[in-house]
Amino acid sequence: MAYILGFFAADGYITLHKNGGLFWSIEITDKKLIMQIRKSIRSEHKITIRKGRNKNEKSLYRLQIGSKEMCNDLFKLGFHNKKTQTLTTPKVPHRYFPDFVRGYFDGDGNVWIGNVHKKRKTQTLVIQTAFTSSSVNFLRQLQLDLFKFGVERGSLYNSKKGYARLQFSVGDSLKLYKIMYNSNCYLFSDRKKVVFEKFIKMRL
Repeated sequence: MAYILGFFAADGYITLHKNGGLFWSIEITDKKLIMQIRKSIRSEHKITIRKGRNKNEKSLYRLQIGSKEMCNDLFKLGFHNKKTQTLTTPKVPHRYFPDFVRGYFDGDGNVWIGNVHKKRKTQTLVIQTAFTSSSVNFLRQLQLDLFKFGVERGSLYNSKKGYARLQFSVGDSLKLYKIMYNSNCYLFSDRKKVVFEKFIKMRL
């Protein structure tokens, strides 16, 4: 559930209907992952599809669940229906925090491999990971929490475009890989995990 909480923090929202009903939703482009999320919470709710408007736009898959109890639990954890810029890091038990981080990363994180120092004779292969959010306070607390797991640095950028980015270079990116993809994880984005593993193989 910590993974789903992290994913919800990135790509989820709560809707209050006119009749007083409360719904929480997750909307993503990864069909396989949203089906795994639905299975993990033992839901039989329908996954709806919103097809891309052109060949370059991916389809969106949405899981929406009407549950006042679950929404009230999210409220208690600090979430609300307008969480974008006021998002805070919920109190997640230490043992489940890696799952929360992985969930948020799969929603609003990215990983990149490339060469730097391209003008030199010898280029350097690097990997970078980043978390983005409209709430700089959320990322600042996330960075502090990651320090407790051995991550040492990270650069926090506050963009004038209304979002912030927490970025990590090679050493801490590899630590994040070990933190997020531990032996107990079973929910994750295949696409992002493969990038880490590709980099590790390229360095051998």
